[in-house]
Amino acid sequence: MDIRFNSDNAIDGSAEMADAVRERLTERLETRFGSRLTTVEVHVRDVDGDSNRADGVEARLEARPKNGAPIFVAERAEKPLDAVNSALGTLVARLDSVFGKADRHRQ
Repeated sequence: MDIRFNSDNAIDGSAEMADAVRERLTERLETRFGSRLTTVEVHVRDVDGDSNRADGVEARLEARPKNGAPIFVAERAEKPLDAVNSALGTLVARLDSVFGKADRHRQ
């Protein structure tokens, strides 16, 4: 499973941030879904400019299952890692649903 991290110019896109995001995604996804996913892309962007609202950072995650359509989720939070963690929770729930349905149809 390949993990790609992208951020806009307003978000800290340092190697440390990218490593923290990759570590968190690997921790939550590798064991359960690693054999079923080829790539997970993370896009973090500032959606409110200088306003710094409580939901001013958006994280979009795109998971690409082997032989399946991409799965997209997006969540907002005040800080980049919080937005990523929130989106990751949503992605895990969505993957459970998608793969659970696929497993039931195979039987």
